[in-house]
Amino acid sequence: MMLDYFTYAAIALLIIVFLTQAVRVLREYERGVIFTLGRFTGVKGPGLIILIPVVQQLVKVDLRVVVQVVPPQDVISRDNVSVKVNAVLYFRIVDPERAIIKVSDYMAATSQLAQTTLRSVLGKHELDEMLAERDKLNADIQETLDRQTDVWGIKVTGVEIKDIDLNETMVRAIAKQAEAERLRRAKVINAMGEQQAAEKLVEAGRILAQEPQAMQLRYFAALHDIAGERSSTVVFPLPMNLLDHLAPRREAT
Repeated sequence: MMLDYFTYAAIALLIIVFLTQAVRVLREYERGVIFTLGRFTGVKGPGLIILIPVVQQLVKVDLRVVVQVVPPQDVISRDNVSVKVNAVLYFRIVDPERAIIKVSDYMAATSQLAQTTLRSVLGKHELDEMLAERDKLNADIQETLDRQTDVWGIKVTGVEIKDIDLNETMVRAIAKQAEAERLRRAKVINAMGEQQAAEKLVEAGRILAQEPQAMQLRYFAALHDIAGERSSTVVFPLPMNLLDHLAPRREAT
């Protein structure tokens, strides 16, 4: 009886071990790469998977988007400015077979490739382009990475440059450049305003010259403005053309 008990216990233990090794349950976002005696035999999942213990092995692959931070990289721009740039990389596996078979560690390989690509692409551009055209640079880096990681079954869905760090000397130089640009724009706007005002004055003088009476009315309006100020004495010149208009009236009397 005791022997039968141990026999049944051993059989039950073997069954439990067999089920533990044979039964796998994969989630919706997981796939299993199956190897039979070391040879690739297919990709299975999601759901319940039955394996032959010892003969078959399963390697899980996560199909969700992976967010990977690219550490700060020393980049020398095309105009010989040294900056530190870091970025964020978004990618996912679209072919589990190639991601497992073609590269030993796709996470490390993608990270190293992203670092070298970041330095290579940004080094082709000037500092002003790095600061003002990040969307274009993001697209260039993504396209380059996606083309190189396609052989690994990886799809790069996005690249975002986070920070571009400059040394204090360059920060002061950029601040001076921005201030000079603002002064230049202010002077241009001021010159344009003076030009427009001069054109309007010339046009007004031309109109007043055609009507002498209008010039006299403008003169009296100026006198009215002066008289409205807080001054007890007002000294103003008497134009000679005003006397010319009054001369015919004296001769008539």
